[in-house]
This record gives sequence, structure tokens and C-alpha cells, in this order.
Amino acid sequence: MAKPPDPYHEYVRELLAPLGPVTIKRMFGGAGVMVHDVMFALIARDQLYLKVDDALKAALEEEGSEPFRYEKKTGEVAVMAYYAMPDAAADDPEEASAWARRALDVALKARAGKGRRR
Repeated sequence: MAKPPDPYHEYVRELLAPLGPVTIKRMFGGAGVMVHDVMFALIARDQLYLKVDDALKAALEEEGSEPFRYEKKTGEVAVMAYYAMPDAAADDPEEASAWARRALDVALKARAGKGRRR
């Protein structure tokens, strides 16, 4: 039996609708957020985190955003290259989409870089 739709996932789809068709896939206790099969964000504990490079990380830190952290089985805390969507963008699809578009660009550049190494 399929799980019922998650209300937070539906909220994220609506918030980021200006980017195009947003798909969300459950994974690792959270979910990956994608546009055209490119993962540019993740959802964990009802929080949206955006994929960052150094420039986007700095901009999000200026907004007070924190990185996504999780505890490994060893007890060690891991920090990933995903930062929380700024609170100010939470109810503003235009602002949220602007931040998300930057994260999508980061993800596309990362994907292109992986393709060249092969």
C-alpha cells in the first residue's frame, strides 16, 4: 500500500512550482527534491535544504541558514553541502524559487563536472 501524500512535500511542490515540474522522492528517511531528474534540494524533518557551492553557501549563511547535519551510526556528526531555505522565503514562491533556481544551477554544474571526468 502506498504512503499517503506528505503535506510538507505538497507544500514544497507548490512553493517551487515556478521552477517547473517538481518531483519529490523519499530516500534515507527524508526526500530528494528534483526538477527534470536533477536533485537540487532535500527535505529532512520538515525543512527544505538547498544544494550549495561556495557562493550560494555564503549567501545563505548571510541569511542565517544552517547546513544539513545528521548523526552517523558511529555517533559522528556529518555536515552536507545543503543549507536550509531562508525563513523569509518560506511563504514567498517568488523568493523561494529564486533561491531554488540558484541551487538547481549548482546541481547542474556539479552534474556537468561529473560527466567530464569519465
